[in-house]
Amino acid sequence: MSADKSEQKPASRNELMVVAAARALEGKRVCFVGVGLPNIAVNLAKRTVAPQMELVYEAGVFGANPARLPLSIGDPTIVTGSTATVSMHDLFGLYLQGGRIDVGFLGGAQIDKYGNLNTTVIGDYTAPKTRLPGSGGACEIAINAKEIMVIMRQSTRSFVQKLDFRTSPGHLGGAAASATLRKEQGWGGNGPSVVVTDLAVYGFNSDGEMELRSIHPGATLDEVKGSIGWELRVPANVPETPAPTTEELRLIREELDPTGAYV
Repeated sequence: MSADKSEQKPASRNELMVVAAARALEGKRVCFVGVGLPNIAVNLAKRTVAPQMELVYEAGVFGANPARLPLSIGDPTIVTGSTATVSMHDLFGLYLQGGRIDVGFLGGAQIDKYGNLNTTVIGDYTAPKTRLPGSGGACEIAINAKEIMVIMRQSTRSFVQKLDFRTSPGHLGGAAASATLRKEQGWGGNGPSVVVTDLAVYGFNSDGEMELRSIHPGATLDEVKGSIGWELRVPANVPETPAPTTEELRLIREELDPTGAYV
């Protein structure tokens, strides 16, 4: 019955985004999870393409196996069945800075073409229009995880030519500058590799600049280009993102987010 319902109701754009993000985690072993949309994407991945993946939450939990979708990084459900529960100091110092995190999954309020993220303020820092939650552990994840994936909704307000504040470094001003600074500063990570939105999936070219990889069903190239604040790099042939399966939709709608809090 429930599978039939999933087939009858087409996937929403938010569901397309979550499924595409989860699929990008196939084969990943240790994932540091951010709050919000990354939370549902990684938990879907663990139930589908990456059952062996270890989930790490900044509250101090390694190898989380939550029975339900955590409401925050401090939700007690992340402790149940976990491999280890440690202090935040040990988690960041021994696991993250120790080079034991394969991929960090982040979101943000703004992103630029090099994958730099803003979660601090909208507007001038000294007199902002909106004060955001701040970095939390995002900056440390961005510089220390071996690879960064980003999930966020796409609009000209969020995909901007210039960030109001750079909270978490991506490829900085380009791949060469990023590699040099990361080496000088002793950062262990390589920067962002994938950005998933409610319209498309993006990767990064050899210059460290974002480029289109696929467009979600129902979205158009004009719509994608019109919701980005810079001249997007577009390959000659852009495939369509594979649609969600019935089981992926069932997991989102019935197990992970039955109230629609995320999607």
